[in-house]
Amino acid sequence: MTTKGYTEHEEQIARFAKAMGHPARMAILRFLASQQSCFFGEIHEVLPIAKATVSQHLKELKEAGLIQGEIEAPKVRYCINRSNWLLARDLFAEFFREGHTDGRPHDSCCG
Repeated sequence: MTTKGYTEHEEQIARFAKAMGHPARMAILRFLASQQSCFFGEIHEVLPIAKATVSQHLKELKEAGLIQGEIEAPKVRYCINRSNWLLARDLFAEFFREGHTDGRPHDSCCG
């Protein structure tokens, strides 16, 4: 079996993208990013996310490194992982800029 030679940046951006690939997780990230400090409480009480699925979404976000804290009861405290948040922002920005010297996409050849 051969392995493909993905760069560290490609692997990292894929982890971030996978974790962000659900609307509930995007809502959680948006909410936590708007907080001035760690959030203590039940996220399902402030967002329209079923209580039964919140822990799985938090687990995915934590494994990807986008949030940090204690996500298992009784210690429930979590927040944005600021260093990885900035890394994700920079990786996505770089990815979307690649190949576009003026920062804008070129006309599609398939149009």
